[in-house]
Amino acid sequence: MVAFEHPHPHGALAPTAHLELPFFDDAHRALANGLVAWAREQHVDESDDRAACKEWVQRLGAAGWLRYCVPEAHGGALPALDSRALVILRETLAYHSPLADFAFAMQGLGSGAITLAGTPAQRAHHLPAVASGDQIAAFALSEPEAGSDVAAMALRATPTASGWTLNGQKTWISNGGMADFYVVFAKTEPDAGARGISAFIVNADAPGLDSSAHIQVMAPHPLATLTFMDCHVGSDALVGSVNGGFKLAMQTLDIFRASVAAAALGMARRAFAEAVAHAKTRKMFGQTLADFQLTQAKLGEMSALIDASAMLTYRAAWMRDRSSANGAGTPAYTAAAASAKLTATENAQRVIDMALQMFGGRGVQVGQPIEHLYRDIRSLRIYEGASEVQLLILGKQALR
Repeated sequence: MVAFEHPHPHGALAPTAHLELPFFDDAHRALANGLVAWAREQHVDESDDRAACKEWVQRLGAAGWLRYCVPEAHGGALPALDSRALVILRETLAYHSPLADFAFAMQGLGSGAITLAGTPAQRAHHLPAVASGDQIAAFALSEPEAGSDVAAMALRATPTASGWTLNGQKTWISNGGMADFYVVFAKTEPDAGARGISAFIVNADAPGLDSSAHIQVMAPHPLATLTFMDCHVGSDALVGSVNGGFKLAMQTLDIFRASVAAAALGMARRAFAEAVAHAKTRKMFGQTLADFQLTQAKLGEMSALIDASAMLTYRAAWMRDRSSANGAGTPAYTAAAASAKLTATENAQRVIDMALQMFGGRGVQVGQPIEHLYRDIRSLRIYEGASEVQLLILGKQALR
């Protein structure tokens, strides 16, 4: 599939229509306008997901969009990571190409721990290169037996005279096998659960790191299992404090959780635009598909699902930005982000499914935008906190 090859003038993402809400300011609207204009001009052959991701990183870096993944002090566009800017970027990119969204998001997620807790040397070495697209970042948290239960991780980091030695595995690692560096979370106190985890920067060429086991998934994305066999890193590889890694991982995910909702929202908007365009032009029984009340009702339901997702997504990003010094990590923000992530991903799945049904046989034809979206959306209900985890967060919050 070549990204951006099926534009519909009457279904194109309106640059600022949904940004007139009070959650956003003029700088956010200007960002959206510029990004939409740029995105419409991009054409990337995505038949090879790894090659395409590298190209997207280069293009996003050259155009300055990756500068929103790091703070201004290290080549970024804004003084601090801005959740609303991340939401706009991911929603718009996902509308045009879910793989472009993936490439953008991983630069932010992969470097987020360094932004939050890195040493001056770590930040200087990695963040400007992430912002320019010269380095590809990755976030290595999940393991074969530790997905939703992060504290169950088994990757062990043992101290040595000159640093640390890592032994174990990570899996489902985005950008695995093509990243320049990984922020890796490992047990430094095996019996301490979540309180015994530390974070380390591991360069892709570190001896003892094998990232060759690529994982094939239904919507092609670069994923791999990482195997660490006596992989040595220096003492300067530690990010933040010893045994402070769990909190750091959660803080990083906290920043980007609302942006996952935004990616789902972008995909839902694209499916809706495709469905509207199809309904207006598809001839059936002497009229168009759009003339049937059943079609109108389905489009109405899709529109309402998208609006509900948008409100929760924008609210969560606004809450984090409004008081980022003390808002992120608070129960109110955590619940808002969980509500947004749950609703936007589940609603997007429903919207895309309804759009596919409207297309009939063409909806399942490989290479069609709807078929592509149908495969792309599914993983968003799992990664960075499965829907069931978000439900537990919201349920516990209600019981408080």
